[in-house]
Amino acid sequence: MSEATKPRPEFRNLNVFRDLTTYRLPLAGWTSILHRVSGALMFFLLPFIIWLFDKSVSSEISFGQFSAAFSTGLWIFPGWFIKLVVLALIWAYLLHILAGVRHLILDVTHRTTKPFGRHTAVVVLGLSSLLTLVLGAKLFGLY
Repeated sequence: MSEATKPRPEFRNLNVFRDLTTYRLPLAGWTSILHRVSGALMFFLLPFIIWLFDKSVSSEISFGQFSAAFSTGLWIFPGWFIKLVVLALIWAYLLHILAGVRHLILDVTHRTTKPFGRHTAVVVLGLSSLLTLVLGAKLFGLY
């Protein structure tokens, strides 16, 4: 090792109080964590998803109730809150499916280099954010 290059710090055991404030998780790590968070969010909101599906396909009256939940609200929750929950589900689904495809590509091609991982993480986060914005604009009636 030459004297011009500094040795990189090596983290074996992270100290919560000392190391976590300076530790920078790479973008691929954030994508992996968000993949798990989106899967958990979809799992815990599964009863709400099933209720939405049931209300949307049962009958014309139940579809009217489904549509009214987005405009007038549901129980104690206003309509904008229902839309935010659905927007969170849209984001979770999009990020989860795109990150899952990313993981499949990494597994199939065996390309586990840092630049490829960083590039695919940027694509997943960017594409899921863009699609969430477009579908969120449609959900909130902007077009």
